[in-house]
Parts: sequence; C-alpha cells; structure tokens
Amino acid sequence: MDWSFLDSLKFDQSGLIPCVAQDCETSEVLMVAYMNRESLTDTVNKGLASYWSRSRKKYWIKGETSGNTQEVREIRFDCDLDCVLIRIKQNGGAACHTGMRSCFFNKLTPEGLVEDGQRIFDAENVHGKQPTAS
Repeated sequence: MDWSFLDSLKFDQSGLIPCVAQDCETSEVLMVAYMNRESLTDTVNKGLASYWSRSRKKYWIKGETSGNTQEVREIRFDCDLDCVLIRIKQNGGAACHTGMRSCFFNKLTPEGLVEDGQRIFDAENVHGKQPTAS
C-alpha cells in the first residue's frame, strides 16, 4: 500500500481526524470517533476499526472490552481530507459504549430529548461504571 495519502490528510493540532462509522448494509450512522495516524494505519492494516480516545488519551480497538467489533468494509475521505468515513460491519450489534445500537439515540422532540434507540447490552455489566463521553 502507498501510505503517502497520510500526508494529504488534515489532522488537527492534536494529531486527530474525526471518523464517522456507518453500517455498510443499512447506511445507519453508528458513531463518530477520532483517529490518529497509528489508529488509522492499524484500521487499514488489520481491517478492524481502531480509534484514539480523547477522554482517556489512549489508543483503543473498538470492541476490545465488549466484543462489539467493527469490521471495515470501505474507507473514504471527505473533499477537504479532514474527515474519515468508514463503512463497517458492526459485530455484536452495539456501536455505542452505552450499550445502544448507535450513539445517535437521543432524539429531539418538542418535549425535549428523548431516548429513541435499541439497547443491545447493559453497559455497566460489560464496562463497569461508564464515563459520560468516550
């Protein structure tokens, strides 16, 4: 593989680039996370989504704790080369660390935010006490 494309990408001042994970079959947006060069390179090489946690300040492979891994089917970049889109097969059903299918389960209604999504697992039983953001 020609890795020179990495030099064209616009990582932010922290060396990160946002990444949207989308279900390859349904096109549902499952989550947004961040990648650094290492996690992007590993994602390409291993075919499993890897990210950089801004809150924990560490590299992580999606599903290493929960088993809900993301198999990469396609990688795309936006027109400005400052955002990654990975089309993935979501194993285990849940993309969100809270146990929900998608991180986008909060729906705005006239009454306010309402939880509207599919819970796949109880996050406390899998991860222990959850941080408010990942």
